[in-house]
Amino acid sequence: MSALPVLTPDAAAYGEWAQPAPVRLSPQAEQRALRSYAPLVKRVVRQLGPQASAVMDREDMEQVGLMGLLQALRRYGEPDDGFGAFASLRVRGAILDELRRQDWRPRTVRQDSHRQRDALRALTRRLGRQPTEAEILKELQLTPEAWLALQQAEVAEEMASFDEMLGELSELPSEQRTPEAQLMVTRSLAQALRQLDEREQKVIQLYYEYDASLKEIAAVLDLSEARISQINKAALRKMRAVLQAG
Repeated sequence: MSALPVLTPDAAAYGEWAQPAPVRLSPQAEQRALRSYAPLVKRVVRQLGPQASAVMDREDMEQVGLMGLLQALRRYGEPDDGFGAFASLRVRGAILDELRRQDWRPRTVRQDSHRQRDALRALTRRLGRQPTEAEILKELQLTPEAWLALQQAEVAEEMASFDEMLGELSELPSEQRTPEAQLMVTRSLAQALRQLDEREQKVIQLYYEYDASLKEIAAVLDLSEARISQINKAALRKMRAVLQAG
């Protein structure tokens, strides 16, 4: 299955992310590769579906994802063992970029989200601990469905920001595309992963390495989908902070 480089700290594999002179595929080879990696697009769409369904239907998401896959092929060249990780990032990035372009969270919704986050922080301080989901719903006067939708939207934003950073890391200038430089990037990602607690690492691993949906992860860890979204968002934020500090 495809994996982000965060979870595959192998210098040689990650070095394939940025080949200095990719060989352009023929139209026929492109079509074969698109058909071969189409399941990867479907997995990414399945992952992002809960966050995006209010804005784009599954068919539209798959079309955007296929365009991202085509761009990945043209940047990468002949697919090899490292292509799946590169393509997964590009496909997810293409879909998230389209969501942002369509502004899937209107300004009023974003303002409500800010107010709810402030209220949640105040509740946490008042309790002196992380509130339970029942306490959150009561404090914010939200239904479980509304709370889940809020968490899904926020984790989508965090994913977009994190994926954008990973994309920048993979786009080193040609003179810097050396195994040593790629090894340093890989080590930074591995270090960021180590900053997470065990449950956060598990969520990141299941979501990015094994392409599990939030619903599936919730079942594995016996938590609600909203809680998994919270953990995912917090983990990505921690990792992004570590990478920015480095």
